[in-house]
Amino acid sequence: MSALNSLTIAEARDLLRKREVTSLEITEACLKAIEGAGALNAFVHKTPEIAHAQAQAADERLQSDPDAPAMCGIPVGIKDLFCTEGVPSQAASRILEGFLPEYESTVSRQLKEAGSVMLGKLNMDEFAMGSSNETSCYGNAVNPWRRSGDATPLTPGGSSGGSASAVAADLCLGATGTDTGGSIRQPAAFTGIVGIKPTYGRCSRWGTVAFASSLDQAGPMTKTVRDAAIMLQAMSGPDHKDSTSAEIPVPDFEAALTGDIRGKKIGIPKEYRMEGMPAEIEKLWADGAAMLKDAGAEIVDISLPYTKYALPAYYVIAPAEASSNLARYDGVRYGHRAKLAQGDGVTELYEKTRAEGFGKEVQRRVMIGTYVLSAGFYDAYYNRARKVRTLIKRDFDQAFASGIDAILTPATPSAAFGLGEMAEADPVQMYLNDVFTVTVNLAGLPGVAVPAGLDRQGLPLGLQLIGRPWEEGDLLNHAYVLERALGFVSKPEKWW
Repeated sequence: MSALNSLTIAEARDLLRKREVTSLEITEACLKAIEGAGALNAFVHKTPEIAHAQAQAADERLQSDPDAPAMCGIPVGIKDLFCTEGVPSQAASRILEGFLPEYESTVSRQLKEAGSVMLGKLNMDEFAMGSSNETSCYGNAVNPWRRSGDATPLTPGGSSGGSASAVAADLCLGATGTDTGGSIRQPAAFTGIVGIKPTYGRCSRWGTVAFASSLDQAGPMTKTVRDAAIMLQAMSGPDHKDSTSAEIPVPDFEAALTGDIRGKKIGIPKEYRMEGMPAEIEKLWADGAAMLKDAGAEIVDISLPYTKYALPAYYVIAPAEASSNLARYDGVRYGHRAKLAQGDGVTELYEKTRAEGFGKEVQRRVMIGTYVLSAGFYDAYYNRARKVRTLIKRDFDQAFASGIDAILTPATPSAAFGLGEMAEADPVQMYLNDVFTVTVNLAGLPGVAVPAGLDRQGLPLGLQLIGRPWEEGDLLNHAYVLERALGFVSKPEKWW
């Protein structure tokens, strides 16, 4: 048997039920792998004591309950954006230093109730604002992949970079992520794993530190599509604590993986053929479409005309909501509080606390958001962006109404880039990494990234499938067919 930490969730589940392995054994293998992977900086708050206790409880449950949930005994990592009771939950920001929640986020609670084992908290971009995991107060997370013959450390993507790195390096069997503009799908593509952003409202946002409330959505990051289906099942469901959580039953996502997509229509949007797109990504996209056609699907060219306005609209709406959400961090109630000079008042307390507690990217986005919401610019920017968002959603609605079952696109405009290579002087270059993913968040749709192949430098590239709202099962089945056809089994060579 291979190392227990390299098992998939489905493999581990089956072995646990056959009593061929225990949760404690798998957990120990993961904890040992985490201890040896300090160079990746993926886990930022380790919880071995909690992991041991939960693994023992899972083993007892598996012995006494033949109908224990599929996630019972499975070791996972939790993104630092999810509040976990008694465990630091900082959203990778200095301003939340020392914050120990007295409560558990709904998603992490559901995973706990399903019997999964929490190994610790995972690195991320500060407040989930970033595409490279370079804005974290913990330092950069590092991609376990490297270019052939090149030791340059690469980004694992962002904001769920720690989650992506941990899963790709077999430090855990699965991890939670959040996706506001591509923060699950882009890092999944950069690290050769699967990541699904479900329909907005499928997973509760309660207890998850907010970035942009109308865009944020939790989802799983796993080694395979089947694992994503299993983990998403445990994370999903209505929650009375979250008014945006949908009162819609959760189907059996794993049962939907029939591998049959005969007669399905796959849309190929012409607007995603970006100028300057690498030939390797163009070829992978064409190959993916051909594979789906071979599986019995019909490939249809479609148009999503408002795609070109998605990035500008996103980078008005997301910072606007962030500036509102982050106003609560004032140095009064919890987290960091700046030291005041004699004579300083509450205004100086707010100013100094935020200047010390927020990183540059968070400050930049808060300032953009405050600007577009200000009286003189609200209609010119924010209201206009909201109208564009409606038009983007209408594009997708019309495509699905015409009979399209799923839409195939690239996941990212490039493979992983080197840490520090995207010049801080031009943040717009970094924002362009989200060009294929933000439309899905603006429209509230489900989207999944599937590893598709390696570029000429030996780095993973991903394809994205976009599905109909609330039809994650159907979307995952398309992804399952694509995954099997692509046959991606590459793993990073261990250097850490």
